[in-house]
Amino acid sequence: MNEKEIIAHIEEDLWMMHVLETVQLLKLPDWWICAGFVRSKVWDVLHGFSEKTVLPDVDVIYYDHRFQNEAIEKELERKLFSLSPEIPWSVKNQARMHRKNKMDPYTDSVDAMSKFPETATAIGVTLNHDGRAILAAPHSIEDLVRMQVKATPYFVNSAVYKKRVIEKDWAAVWPMVKVTL
Repeated sequence: MNEKEIIAHIEEDLWMMHVLETVQLLKLPDWWICAGFVRSKVWDVLHGFSEKTVLPDVDVIYYDHRFQNEAIEKELERKLFSLSPEIPWSVKNQARMHRKNKMDPYTDSVDAMSKFPETATAIGVTLNHDGRAILAAPHSIEDLVRMQVKATPYFVNSAVYKKRVIEKDWAAVWPMVKVTL
């Protein structure tokens, strides 16, 4: 599977496009839906699943250095819930998340994605002005499509990474997934 095929699978998925179009209504700066939203779709397709794997949340990120108050994120979640209450929204402004993650400030949302714990999860999708999906994969899609879970350079030999992959236990849902500890 290549990037064009991933985008095609997303654009053919009515639910995913509904989620993307709903977030686009908020007109957030530098917004993306990332992590499990894309990863799960790719792994479901590669496993030949006919049913979508249920997501614990839909991770919406954006970058706005002007307003870094967590209360704004909660208000955005409320707006999204009012538009689509069946979706488990999670909204985070990446302009402030570096503090929580004890890192240098991120320059934008893709930079923030690059500092997610796993390469296969460091992926996001947004819509351009024509409503077409655009993919961002700061560590490439290679590990994602090979179903390899590896630490990003920021989490190599990290207890956070190890704990996370054990707790997530992705291979229980997607048996062909291989985790590198």
